[in-house]
Amino acid sequence: MPTVDCDPEEARRRLEESGVEVEPGNTEHERWRATQGDATAVAYDGKVVVQGARPTDLLARLESRGGRAHVYFDGASRGNPGPGAIGWVIVSSDGIVGEGSETIGETTNNRAEYEALIRAVDAASEFGFDEVDVRGDSELIVKQVRGEYDTNNPELRERRVRVRELLERFDRWSLEHVPREINDRADSLANEALDHA
Repeated sequence: MPTVDCDPEEARRRLEESGVEVEPGNTEHERWRATQGDATAVAYDGKVVVQGARPTDLLARLESRGGRAHVYFDGASRGNPGPGAIGWVIVSSDGIVGEGSETIGETTNNRAEYEALIRAVDAASEFGFDEVDVRGDSELIVKQVRGEYDTNNPELRERRVRVRELLERFDRWSLEHVPREINDRADSLANEALDHA
């Protein structure tokens, strides 16, 4: 079980600011507890202990982070349009600090790619990174967001605006197209979500 030596009230503030609900502790020694995904954080005097199958769901939010992260995203649609899913991974010098996947209903491949990008960048912001290098294997989406391609579809235009708003939260950001093999973890997460839908 990872332990974060910190001021429990500062840790509580970080969690609440990132949208995690904090509840009272279950015993007289617990100051508070919070659950996110497959992780539960329990605060004691001078430390927070993180339990569960995926402690990274909370660890990145608890630690004083800042710094730079590499963010990978991928969306998938079987049928185009058809059942869709997204996957994303956030990597720092400490390794994978967060990842996620979920089904998103009936959609096109391009809409799924945008949804994956939005979720990935939003998560990196919640984790408190100052700089992000975002990578995806959809050249169309990357070039639309960077302004190199026009976006004629109104729904995709709205998503492009949302991505740009999220990216502006960072001190510095980049967005690059990469081959699928470099984006394999995000791709696998999206496809696993579809396989288990």
